[in-house]
Amino acid sequence: MEEKLKQKPGDLIKVVLFGPESTGKTTLSRQLAAHYKTLWVPEYMREYLQDKWDRGHKTCEPQDMLSIAEGQMQSENRKSRDAKKILFCDTNLLELQVYSEVYYGECHPMIREFALHNTYDLYFLTYIDVPWEEDDLRDKPEEREQMFRYFEKTLKKHRRPYVVLKGDKEKRLRSAIAHIEHLIRKKQLST
Repeated sequence: MEEKLKQKPGDLIKVVLFGPESTGKTTLSRQLAAHYKTLWVPEYMREYLQDKWDRGHKTCEPQDMLSIAEGQMQSENRKSRDAKKILFCDTNLLELQVYSEVYYGECHPMIREFALHNTYDLYFLTYIDVPWEEDDLRDKPEEREQMFRYFEKTLKKHRRPYVVLKGDKEKRLRSAIAHIEHLIRKKQLST
């Protein structure tokens, strides 16, 4: 099981889109991957839970989280092989840890271990200033501010490098690109 949660080593810059539901993470992941002509890793949890929903199982259970974590890391590791210089991740295990803690009051120890062990160069914490978009899986429109604070608290607690992205799609994209360009220059100077 450990191998399924472990991040494969590589020299890619890895950027995570992180934050509450319906805050533009997927849109920005796609935009950034297109801008940098590279790949992005979709949120496996959405695929897993939508499939479960479509089969008539309307809730996520605590035991689902380990399968979701494994699927997320398999997808990330697979995309890492073909990405060019940068990989954008539309979530990671630290986000699964947050959701586990919020919904179930605890997180599977293996998810927690690898959420802290796997490394990323930058987190973009997406703010709640975009309109809520309802779908089958989203369920906390009234708790967006609380969720944002919990996500930010988690990044601070674990000393993860992050930038809060606010504003419309264009403003977020410009800001993200500026931070990534800075990160690229910094990496080039250190090699």
